[in-house]
Amino acid sequence: MAVFTPLDAVEVDTWLARFDLGTRTELQGIASGIENTNYFLSTTQGRFVLTVFERLQAPQLPFYLGLMHHLAARGIPVPDPMPDRAGLTLHTLKGKPAALVTRLKGSSQLQPSPQHCAQVGHWLARMHLAANDYTGTQPNLRGLDWQAHTIPAILPYLTAEQHALITTELAHQTRIAASPGYAALPRSAVHADLFRDNVLFDGDVLSGVFDFYFAGVDTWVFDLAVALNDWCIHLETGMFDPARHDALLRAYDAERALQAQERALLPDALRAAALRFWTSRLADFHLPRDAHLLTPHDPAHFERVLRQRIAAH
Repeated sequence: MAVFTPLDAVEVDTWLARFDLGTRTELQGIASGIENTNYFLSTTQGRFVLTVFERLQAPQLPFYLGLMHHLAARGIPVPDPMPDRAGLTLHTLKGKPAALVTRLKGSSQLQPSPQHCAQVGHWLARMHLAANDYTGTQPNLRGLDWQAHTIPAILPYLTAEQHALITTELAHQTRIAASPGYAALPRSAVHADLFRDNVLFDGDVLSGVFDFYFAGVDTWVFDLAVALNDWCIHLETGMFDPARHDALLRAYDAERALQAQERALLPDALRAAALRFWTSRLADFHLPRDAHLLTPHDPAHFERVLRQRIAAH
C-alpha cells in the first residue's frame, strides 16, 4: 500500500462530496505495501481507507469489492466498501479506479503467539465457508499462469542455483495442478495474501482482515498454506514454529475440517505458496515501479521458506 498517486486535500474533498459521509478531518498516505495507493481518510462521520488502484483495472474490481461486502454481510470482520449517493462503490480519481472502504480497529501483530495464530485459523476457515456462495469469479491473478509468464523475465537476475530451484519448483507445481486430486480440492474466492500485516488485533482479539486485492478463486488449502507460511514461522530461517503451526491448523480444522485430499496436498500447497511469493518479490525487487513511498520486500526470505518446505516434504 505505497503512494504511487499523490493526492491533495482539495481534490479529495471534491471527490468525497459525492458521498453522504461528512467532511474530511484527516488525510494521510499509507507507506506499507507495494500494489496500490492508499490513504487513511477520516471524516466527521467515520474512518475510512481510500484506495487508488494502480494495476487492477476497473472491470476486475467489482470482484474484490463484492467479495468484501459479501463477507462483511456475513459477520466476517473485513472492510466494507462505501456506496456513494448513486449506490456505486467503484469510482474514478485522477483518472484511475478508486474505492472507499471502512477502516477497521486495531493494529497488526508482527510477533504472533499461538493464541494469535489460533484466531487467524478460526477466521480463515469462517471466511472460506462464508465465501462458498459468493458468485463472483476471477482467477488468482498471481497463480501459476502468472508465475509461468513472470519467471522467465527474472531468470537473468538469478544465480545458477536459484535458476534451477525456481524452474524445478514451477514444473513440480504445474504437475500437481494438473492432477485429479488437485482438481477435486474445495475452492472459492480466497484472500490469497493473509500475512501478519493484513490482519488487525484490538488488544488480543482479532478485529479485522483487510487488503483483499490479491484475492481470487483458488483452493482453500492454498489460502491456508499462505497463512501458515507467514504466521507460523521463524522469520530468520523460514522454519515452522510447532506451537504456532499446530494452533493455527487445529483452529482451522475445528471450524472446517480438512478433507483427506487437502491434508495429503498441504505440503505441496506450502511449496506453492512459497513459490508464489518468492516469484512476486523477485519481480518487485528486480523489475520495480516508481512510488513515493515504497520499500520492496526481501526476495531471499521466501527463497529460504521454499527450501525449507522442499526439505520437509
